Amino acid sequence: MRTHVGLEKIGQLVEGRHENPFELLGPHEISQRGRRMLAIRAYLPHSKQAWVLDNAQQGPPRPMRKIHPAGVYEAICPLGSKQSAAAYRLRVVEPDGRQTIMHDPYAFPSLLGDLDRYLLNEGTHWRSYEKLGAHVRTIDGVRGVNFAVWAPNAQGVSVIGDFNQWDARRHPMRKHIPSGFWELFIPDLKPGAIYKYRVRSASGAVDKADPYGFAAEVPPRTASIVADLDTYTWGDQAWMTARAERNHLESPLSFYEVHLGSWRRPDDGRTWLNYRELAHALVDYVKELGYTHIELLPVAEHPFSGSWGYQPVGLFAPTARYGSPDDFMYFVDHCHQNGIGVVVDWVPAHFPRDDHGLRCFDGTALYEHADPRQGEHRDWGTLIYNYGRHEVRNYLVSNALFWLDKYHIDGLRVDAVASMLYLDYSRNDGEWIPNEFGGRENLAAVDFIKQFNEQVHLQYPGVMTIAEESTAWPGVSRPTYLGGLGFSMKWNMGWMNDTRAYMRLDPIHRKYHHDELTFSLIYAFHENFILPLSHDEVVHGKGSMLDQMPGDLWQRFANLRLLYSYMWTHPGKKLLFMGNEIGQWLEWNYDGSLQWDLLQWESHRGLQKLVADLNRMYRREAALYELDFHGNGFEWIDCHDWEESTLSYIRKARRADDFLVVCCNFTPVPRPDFRIGVPRGGWYQEIFNSDSTYYGGSNVGNGPGAMAETLSSHGRPYSLKITLPPLAVCVFKPQ
Repeated sequence: MRTHVGLEKIGQLVEGRHENPFELLGPHEISQRGRRMLAIRAYLPHSKQAWVLDNAQQGPPRPMRKIHPAGVYEAICPLGSKQSAAAYRLRVVEPDGRQTIMHDPYAFPSLLGDLDRYLLNEGTHWRSYEKLGAHVRTIDGVRGVNFAVWAPNAQGVSVIGDFNQWDARRHPMRKHIPSGFWELFIPDLKPGAIYKYRVRSASGAVDKADPYGFAAEVPPRTASIVADLDTYTWGDQAWMTARAERNHLESPLSFYEVHLGSWRRPDDGRTWLNYRELAHALVDYVKELGYTHIELLPVAEHPFSGSWGYQPVGLFAPTARYGSPDDFMYFVDHCHQNGIGVVVDWVPAHFPRDDHGLRCFDGTALYEHADPRQGEHRDWGTLIYNYGRHEVRNYLVSNALFWLDKYHIDGLRVDAVASMLYLDYSRNDGEWIPNEFGGRENLAAVDFIKQFNEQVHLQYPGVMTIAEESTAWPGVSRPTYLGGLGFSMKWNMGWMNDTRAYMRLDPIHRKYHHDELTFSLIYAFHENFILPLSHDEVVHGKGSMLDQMPGDLWQRFANLRLLYSYMWTHPGKKLLFMGNEIGQWLEWNYDGSLQWDLLQWESHRGLQKLVADLNRMYRREAALYELDFHGNGFEWIDCHDWEESTLSYIRKARRADDFLVVCCNFTPVPRPDFRIGVPRGGWYQEIFNSDSTYYGGSNVGNGPGAMAETLSSHGRPYSLKITLPPLAVCVFKPQ
């Protein structure tokens, strides 16, 4: 019997370079001897024999004839009985003699819909993760998994996995022209299946993890895993409702920055705690310390643990090191039900060169730039996204929205924004290409950042976007309609660098560097700033925060208490990296646990109690957060006392009579009879003193407070005469 398929097309199919295997495989209407019939074809390279089974049982199994020695089979059936995808199945004899019954993947229709138009022409399919990747679907009553991937320059793409013995011949995909999306529905496949895409190009074939994969194997394994993200039952409705109405800019925000793999290690020989264990242990601890949010170093899947997550490959998959997607949902849900927000670090600036990742995904520079002057981060050995492509920009924006949608994340801290904004970032002359106007600004990246911020704030009111941006780019945390980049807030890297440099000095030299403390208030209200003492300050030979402090053991702890107290009373939201609150002696090591045993010592417990009390005072006193980003929320009392290295200032709330007086002494010399001007008379209670013995200090202070005298000072009609403790901060509140 003559086949109705050309040998050339079968050859393309067998060689893995047929763009539309549906043209050959599955059910096809034909004419045979003047009668309309149905030819059902299947590519079964390992099979010895195959039959077509009528699911309605209207006839016996119909044998399939091998029409190509590579394993292409065909059966001619009466028209009408087997035209729908669910109408028939295939019975296949495997090489070992086992018989398998399966639905035919090539009998099912395309499910991509209008994705082509939105992604190719507009780049505005904000829910592209609902189409691309691996999705559990039910079609014509048949449950399976629909795979879709973008590889426009590939000659052929196949789904390979543990379900087809990683044989690329078993499940070649269909290409959509001209967009370059490849798609295939594999019936009867279930969540948990392990898979990759084999992408064939002119330069050969390579196995790639799914760019939209929702789960992945535990590194060093690199395959994606089919996951159904719609089975978890959330219990955080109250939190989500309140979040949408919250004004974060006028709220207390205190972030505990955490690397989940090294916060605490299990005692039973496992490498890591899982997300559910971490949820309970970490939330209890964070609540005890009074933080409002946990900020996680990147949780997206990354092959190299030593990158701390900042070189991700699976942007849509929470790392499998700590559990499944449902486990991470549980972590976020448990945080929310206990009043703790969750911010994650997000990395749209670059991606690593790993072979299973995005690099040369379809044999060409697809996600990256082909020219290394635009496409390489030489400092980090990574590649830069091509923000000028609709599909790449859409990939990143939809990924940001994905974490907010599927995982209820409360904020995205965007890493390395400066490297995105400038074409000459960390490059010498001749190593970069100017923009169309001859400038150094990456205009495509700027457009992407604005689009990202606009969509996040539009679609998820109450969610924060935070920039790690270290330059003087104007308006980073201003709305795009005012010409800004649209971030909610920005890390104050200038404050961090100046303050840390100042605190590292021996106190005897600090008076010569007094302006390093006061300079931050010149620009403090130009942006919505967060004050960060992050993981970057305790790595790469810098030493721990405690180790960076000068002096003997007592002075080191006193200096660190002073630094934190100054930070918590300075305008700006707060961020502290894990371990800093207990006075860790060692630099942070991603491959170990924090030094929890240090809490056996009173000095370390005292530092921990100080951080907890600072957070409690911060959340209680509106003067410390309500006008963080307005100049009328701060007023100097004396910023010129460089000789004695002291600072005094007022923090103010919206209500005129709600304010705090803060006094800082950056030397180990107590200052008795220290006079400061205050706005009004009456009693001022000392509500905080970092030199308290409760924190490990020398207990020099003014308990319970001081009465304002009708004696003008610092241009004010009243003044307080206090004792200013050594290396300490005192906070007074008028009663």
